[in-house]
Amino acid sequence: RNAKVLVDNTFASPALQQPLALGADIVLHSTTKYIGGHSDVVGGALLTNDESLDEAFAFLQNGAGAVPGPFDAYLTIRGLKTLPLRMQKHSENGTAIAEFLDGHPAVGAVLYPGLPTHPNHDVADRQMSGFGGMVSVRLRGGPQAARDFCARTDIFI
Repeated sequence: RNAKVLVDNTFASPALQQPLALGADIVLHSTTKYIGGHSDVVGGALLTNDESLDEAFAFLQNGAGAVPGPFDAYLTIRGLKTLPLRMQKHSENGTAIAEFLDGHPAVGAVLYPGLPTHPNHDVADRQMSGFGGMVSVRLRGGPQAARDFCARTDIFI
């Protein structure tokens, strides 16, 4: 009854999917992730097509002081300039990694909407212009296999 549909579109970004055009009432983005794109800004965005919701969110935002500073806004705008190209590359790389892992003997399942075997592949294909770079796997051998994998992984920064 009068429930609103909110979509967290952080990992698709507006470059790959526009939930408002698909009927969502509210769209949430963590601009810290793909939109910012350089790991140097913290922020978020709420979008609606409803003026009364916009006014309610603006009131809360003003009351809480949740407004980005000028430099944070600049960094976010800078990230937006290259977002479509970066998301295209993330999608290409995500697909390549998912396809590689899908055939690996240590992998029990690959969870990636770009694979035809994903249960929601058809939906994602209809409403997205790319599948992004987020790939999840389930390793054969369960939790212990995952812990062993993490223990053997070298992380570089």
